Amino acid sequence: MSETLQTTDVAASDADLLAQTAIAVRAAGSALRERFGEVVRYRTRDELMRALAANDDTALDILRPRLTSLRPDAGWVEDELDGGALPPGEWWVVDPAEGNVNHLHALPEWAVTATLVRDNQPVLTAVHLPLTGETYTALTGAGAHVDGRPLHVSPTADLGLSIVATSQARPDENEKVVRRVGSSITAMLLDALVVRTAVPATLHLVNVAAGRIDAFWQFAGARADLLPGALLVTEAGGQISDAEGNPWTPQSESFLAAAPGIHAEAVATLSH
Repeated sequence: MSETLQTTDVAASDADLLAQTAIAVRAAGSALRERFGEVVRYRTRDELMRALAANDDTALDILRPRLTSLRPDAGWVEDELDGGALPPGEWWVVDPAEGNVNHLHALPEWAVTATLVRDNQPVLTAVHLPLTGETYTALTGAGAHVDGRPLHVSPTADLGLSIVATSQARPDENEKVVRRVGSSITAMLLDALVVRTAVPATLHLVNVAAGRIDAFWQFAGARADLLPGALLVTEAGGQISDAEGNPWTPQSESFLAAAPGIHAEAVATLSH
């Protein structure tokens, strides 16, 4: 078989795999939606962690068997807060309840995500927003879509006319990262039109991919909260780097996704 035919077969196989992955995240999202609506009360950190775990387990009980059946030999990233490089081969990087704390507080910003990583490169991703019913998908080399409609990043070329956003990677971030986040927000408040700050990262990144906002940045982070959006933004024509403009990897200490027309300006602002 020629290399061209082999490449075509792999692409077709990955397209089918993405379709099945999208079905899986929608099923998990439906289960989480049934649990949504009332604020979950907790008085201690242990109670909070149990409530978060209950949501995760509800979604994972659906996602794990379905995704494992699709790729039996793929590894499974157990901790959604993990970062850094993965061993060679295929891995499922899943966030069963991205924005879980929002779900517990009856806030609408949460999603279910599943990304297949092959030799440390995201190959496909599906992000489902149960409350809107939208499913965002991306496949390397085949573009990014929402419910089958192509996504394109913003054509803006002026940071001063841009809506930008950031998020915190985790609640217990170290002081150095927290101070860097604060100074970056101040810098963007001076240079951009509007600055949005909220969790989770993925929901900002789908908005960058859709051209609704123009840039997103974050310091630190985990694979599960950045890989889906990184692939969506890249396939929608956006530019990905760290905050200094260097190539981004899961080992990077910062992340920036932007419309190409303002990427350099955003780097300059964040590097001050």
